[in-house]
Amino acid sequence: MAEKHYNASDLTILEGLDAVRLRPGMYIGSTGPKGLHHILWEIVDNAIDEAANGYADRIDVRLYKDGSASVEDNGRGIPTDIHPKTKVSGVQVVFTQLHAGGKFDEHNYSFSGGLHGVGASVTNALSKWLKVRVRREGKTYEMGFHSYYDEKKKKYESGVPTGPLTDLKIRTKQHGSFVQFLPDDAVFTNTEFSLATVSHRLNELAFLNRGLTITLTDERITRNEYLAQGGEAEEVQLDLAGATEPYSVTFHYEGGISDFVGYLNDGKSKLYQKPLYYRAEKDGILVEFAIQHTGEYTENLFSFVNNIPTPEGGFHEVGFRTGMTRVLNDYARENKLLKDKDPNLVGEASREGLSAVLSIKMKNVQFEGQTKTKLGNPEARTPVESCTVEGLRALAAEPRMKKTFDEIIKKAQGAARVRLAARQAKETARAKNSIDSLMLVGKLAACSGRKPEQNELFIVEGDSAGGTAKQARVRQFQSILPLRGKPLNVEKKRLDQVLANEEIRTIISALGTGIGTECNLDKLNYHKVIILSDADQDGFHIRCILLTFFYRYMTPLVMAGHVYIGMPPLYKVYKANGSVEEYAYDDKELQEKIDKVGRGYLIQRYKGLGEMSAEQLWTTTMDPMRRNLIQVTVEDAVAADNMITTLMGDRVDKRKEFLARNANFNKEDAFMKRVKTKKENGDEDE
Repeated sequence: MAEKHYNASDLTILEGLDAVRLRPGMYIGSTGPKGLHHILWEIVDNAIDEAANGYADRIDVRLYKDGSASVEDNGRGIPTDIHPKTKVSGVQVVFTQLHAGGKFDEHNYSFSGGLHGVGASVTNALSKWLKVRVRREGKTYEMGFHSYYDEKKKKYESGVPTGPLTDLKIRTKQHGSFVQFLPDDAVFTNTEFSLATVSHRLNELAFLNRGLTITLTDERITRNEYLAQGGEAEEVQLDLAGATEPYSVTFHYEGGISDFVGYLNDGKSKLYQKPLYYRAEKDGILVEFAIQHTGEYTENLFSFVNNIPTPEGGFHEVGFRTGMTRVLNDYARENKLLKDKDPNLVGEASREGLSAVLSIKMKNVQFEGQTKTKLGNPEARTPVESCTVEGLRALAAEPRMKKTFDEIIKKAQGAARVRLAARQAKETARAKNSIDSLMLVGKLAACSGRKPEQNELFIVEGDSAGGTAKQARVRQFQSILPLRGKPLNVEKKRLDQVLANEEIRTIISALGTGIGTECNLDKLNYHKVIILSDADQDGFHIRCILLTFFYRYMTPLVMAGHVYIGMPPLYKVYKANGSVEEYAYDDKELQEKIDKVGRGYLIQRYKGLGEMSAEQLWTTTMDPMRRNLIQVTVEDAVAADNMITTLMGDRVDKRKEFLARNANFNKEDAFMKRVKTKKENGDEDE
């Protein structure tokens, strides 16, 4: 091969915001829904930073019919004077320069979530247009930006100013910033903001910033339409009369994270009615936590650093858990609830049924990755542990709190006995070689591949579908695990009951990671765990049960993106002579397939995987080149926890209410009605 000429002239230098446009995933994680909302959070985070540092007490977010969104705050306003180095306004610097902002030192912001300095500029780079209005020092300024394809340069120009910062000559006593932007459909696969996603996050931020008022207005939907679609009337705080008024809601909590814990535990049985709350500062780190124990069997700890969720935890969570375990053991021994010969309570037992919110604010935060999911500052552990110990000891010392702490210890002791029995049962089973071998004999059709990153495990509903899947699979990398009956709903059960369930033990053995605090992804046998169930109510129930188990007992598996939902087709559209076969996965696609097959088509509605041949199951559901898989991710841990509690918990009224709003059990009936109508209109093809 001839050697190619390669010198300095071949090096490409990405200027301005070009790098963001070329590799958006590096800055916002993805170009899917998560990335779309990320560019909104970047602007919201800037407003929250103003509030968290005492400069603002109101934030207004608005979603528009044209697909744009805006964020307005009553903070100090983005600087409008000329930057000494770039010789352009501060507004232009903030929205056109990567790694530019007022958060790299401690002069303007004590605590900040947006520490990377790329937030506003990345939002600008990935928008068709963006406009800024600043009210500052009695004046009102405005500036616009746009992105476009330059035909001469044959490249996109991103976030280019449409003109200089302009003084609108409008005098005002108000102050703050207004930013509106339209996400670029050339970048994002879907540019429609989710009302539920935005609402959950803003509600969360209001909890975390006590006294802050956040309003959300969605001009795409009216208040009456929202209520007609099943929205809850009590969620609508503003008195909006008439069908033309947009849906709007206000979030404001004087109780802060104490109210947050109360919100998490709504409808649950509680050991004590009022959450325990403490706030202190140690070594420059502000620590705030609220806890409440419930009658549930799993722990729910939601942590935040500078208002940013950290679902993957970090050193602050380690400090909190260590401190809590230490105090409860000390209290138990001082009050003779633990005898001298008794072992200490383990952390998992003391936190059974715990709902906790931990919020810390610190300088020089090191998040692991731009998407900020884990705190990487080791120096955060000791101050958080110290504040946790100090706070819980102070609470326990109050005479009125004795009954509360006695109840916590009593529940922890019960949990410890259950966990000891469960551990002994596991050890006995392992000693007999049953849990890791006999459990899988005759059940798991294992693949021959030895590389977990390439291997897939299909968890299939029933022996019939399992047999078909075994015939359809590629033995080299696909394993099949049929379920015989429904697994246990772990939301309502103790650990020993969970481990006593044969189907659950089989899944644990097949995956190889262990569960709970012992869950170790380094031991994972399959990097794709695919739930494959029928597209009916029983199938959906099994799917929910398995997702609940994975989320409660194998959380890292879900967080790392190893869990998937297999999507078998709902319909086959074909010609009677077998010349054409097309598969549709929903009603919308069904119509497209009908149009493609043309006159003389027939429709088969699949009610279960057992109705498919091995070839059909492979073609539609198992072939990596053609199948549809949904990766299970947790973008909002609080919302996920609430949904699992609602769907799988004991509150029947909450579950009925949720299903009434969101489930459609009449899809097939609606489809058949449409077919019948077409027949009556003389459409012989139907």
